[in-house]
Amino acid sequence: MEENKLDIRAFLDADERKDLLRLLTAGSVDDGKSTLIGRLLFDSKKLYEDQLQALERDSVRVGNAGAGEIDYALLLDGLKAEREEGITIDVAYRYFSTNQRKFIIADTPGHEQYTRNMITGGSTANLAIILVDARAGVITQTRRHTFLVSLLGIKHIVLAVNKMDLVGFSKDVFDKIRDEYLALTTQLGIEDVTCFPISAKLGDNVVELSPNTPWYEGTTLLDYLETVPIHRDRNMQDFRYPVQYVLRPNLDFRGFCGKIASGVIRQGDEVVALPSMKHSHVKGIHTYDGELTEAFCPQSVTLTLEDEIDISRGEMLVRPDNLPHIGRYFETMLVWMDEEPMDRSKQFFLKHNTNTTRATIDSLEYRIDVNTMEHLEGRDFRLNEIGCVHITTAKTLFFDSYRDNRATGAFILIDPITNNTSAVGMIVRPLEGDEANTADLPALDLPRLGITPDHYEAIERAVKDLERQGLEVKIVK
Repeated sequence: MEENKLDIRAFLDADERKDLLRLLTAGSVDDGKSTLIGRLLFDSKKLYEDQLQALERDSVRVGNAGAGEIDYALLLDGLKAEREEGITIDVAYRYFSTNQRKFIIADTPGHEQYTRNMITGGSTANLAIILVDARAGVITQTRRHTFLVSLLGIKHIVLAVNKMDLVGFSKDVFDKIRDEYLALTTQLGIEDVTCFPISAKLGDNVVELSPNTPWYEGTTLLDYLETVPIHRDRNMQDFRYPVQYVLRPNLDFRGFCGKIASGVIRQGDEVVALPSMKHSHVKGIHTYDGELTEAFCPQSVTLTLEDEIDISRGEMLVRPDNLPHIGRYFETMLVWMDEEPMDRSKQFFLKHNTNTTRATIDSLEYRIDVNTMEHLEGRDFRLNEIGCVHITTAKTLFFDSYRDNRATGAFILIDPITNNTSAVGMIVRPLEGDEANTADLPALDLPRLGITPDHYEAIERAVKDLERQGLEVKIVK
């Protein structure tokens, strides 16, 4: 009995140590996204008996499959409207694991009017599976979804050429689609693309290699998903620690709680607090399970410092030799998520990590036709539209470009009246000089007021208090 307990404990410990792969599926309507995920779950023996019974029962009742066949898409298309129309509308999530890895799959809708749903599903994904109907090849929807995947910074792409059974498992058809798609991803700067000839309905090359494609020399889709390296996808170079909460359980402890957005931190490392630029060293790294000698993203920890530094929520700890961009003006790609059209006269709330501030959209550089990737001039954004804008914030932000650091390069805009999420943004670059809209802010010209550098520290503390109240003061030294 004791030996069985040890075996179970060892199994649970090993299961807990598995890494997690987040992936999304995208493609045109009826390309077989939901069917593919259902086949992955079914053939990998990851369904419970009651799920199998319900699947067989629903396949007969809904009638999308042939007589005696199982409709694997029903495992994901849970909404009534989806089952009635045979399409995916909302983002459906499935969780499963194999002996090598855990998975969270986001099945995203294929319709153009549900672009925002795809952006939501792909915002945390490591990998994207783009499905293509072997009969249709690379179409406008394929190009649109690939552009959205590149916009989201997803580093690994799988091209799944589905319904190969309907083209006689032709190698020529597969090669033509693969070459056309690789030309597209090269244009978009996507480096890691792997192509698979599959039949989601019949299971060819999904979990088991198919005898119908003797010309195919690669692995199965599941084998690839289990082994694709994702540990390098996180930014482990740039230490960014947005402070979420100041912990004071007693007079002898003062720690700064938060989630490490990127990078690694160790006891004794020198850090600098933004925006005060005060330096200190890490005294301790505390967690619920005890103290650590080092921590890395995306761990949530509490840091204590050697020196007493005034730090509050929204500020950030970084390394002194590796600073993020510090400013209020930046260029960003924006995805409009609100039913209400963009109103550039409105002041939005901008939430960036643990920092929230007022923000305005200064200028609209261009909109993107997601089907042709053409840059369009003119009107403000409407629902699901994407483009490039310049933004000014009331408070100083500490950010990186989204391409370099997804954790500190992303934000959301919130409508101050309805509290709806109006847009999501991916920062391209900071703006300076003539590019930035230097809003009319009150200025303190210190030399003209007769204030010497000896007083600057006191003035900066006062300005910091004003910033915490949502005000912005510009100091001229």
